Amino acid sequence: MRSVQLDALDARLVEMLAAEPRIGVLELSRRLAVARGTVQARLDKLIARGAIQGFGPEVIPEAIGFGVMSFVTLEISQRYGHGAVAEHLADIPEVLEAHTITGSGDVLCRIVARSNADLQRVIDLIVGYEGIVRAHTIIALAELIHYRTLPLVKAASLA
Repeated sequence: MRSVQLDALDARLVEMLAAEPRIGVLELSRRLAVARGTVQARLDKLIARGAIQGFGPEVIPEAIGFGVMSFVTLEISQRYGHGAVAEHLADIPEVLEAHTITGSGDVLCRIVARSNADLQRVIDLIVGYEGIVRAHTIIALAELIHYRTLPLVKAASLA
């Protein structure tokens, strides 16, 4: 993945797509007051370089019945490695993301569940794999700032 230098037009383009993911290239060009080809070229560049990964809907787990969110730090058996653990975690739908980390743990996961009892089921699935030695779980009580990238896009375009 190559780094992409964003300018003000790129930032406005990304901001408009975030607000209205179904907007067309022609409408974007009209609102941005630039040629359709310019918008298409900018979009193609952002996609090709990995700055934009998708245009799909953002699903809110709580809205589909997964009201408990937690963060789990996993300690893994080094002989299995991160790849095998990642494959195991990928098979569990409630694991939303997983990252290798530094510090006392090896992997940090964000997981969801339908209830606290269901959270126990999900954790049991996670630690049921012999490559995982221990799990430390923190339950999130409230989301203060939703995952976001637009402030970062705006800041990057000013740099």
